[in-house]
Amino acid sequence: MNILKKLLIACGLALVGACVHASSLPPIKPVEHVDLPRFMGAWYVIASIPTPFEKKAYNAVETYTMQPDGNIYTAFRFNNGSFDSPVKTIHSTAFVKAGSGNAVWGVQIFWPAKAQYIVAYLKDDYSQTIVARDARDYTWIMARTPSISQADYDALVNVVRQLGYSIKDLRKVPHQCVDAGTPNWCAAP
Repeated sequence: MNILKKLLIACGLALVGACVHASSLPPIKPVEHVDLPRFMGAWYVIASIPTPFEKKAYNAVETYTMQPDGNIYTAFRFNNGSFDSPVKTIHSTAFVKAGSGNAVWGVQIFWPAKAQYIVAYLKDDYSQTIVARDARDYTWIMARTPSISQADYDALVNVVRQLGYSIKDLRKVPHQCVDAGTPNWCAAP
């Protein structure tokens, strides 16, 4: 079985499982409004309940770029398995849900599936955010910097818990952000 076929089967099974689990939980309330131009740019993944693709991510950075058609180009860059492993990039397109205050997206890595993406928390200065899903299967704590204070981290983990997640699978993402002597390679799209 080729890798693409395995990936599609795994995604399908995860989607079915998430739908069954999500039906017993109330929907996650998105933030009231996201100023998309302000939200664009690089976000360091501080911690996550990861998808299968990012279970061993180091230096994980999600970068958003607004497109002329109103959609959002996303590039997720990371080292897979260690700081020294090669950089991997996953590209996708996000489609903002009309009437959501720009806080609910459908993210499409491959056609036709779109994964739910809810901006569930956004600090007033746009320095920290939490992305969640009604299924409570994956979540991401992100910041504009590769590290945050312990107090901020603990507060964000508490928000994740209040959203209805079990935080036992929350993984803090290691950041070094240096590759071949080039500081902050992970900030670049």
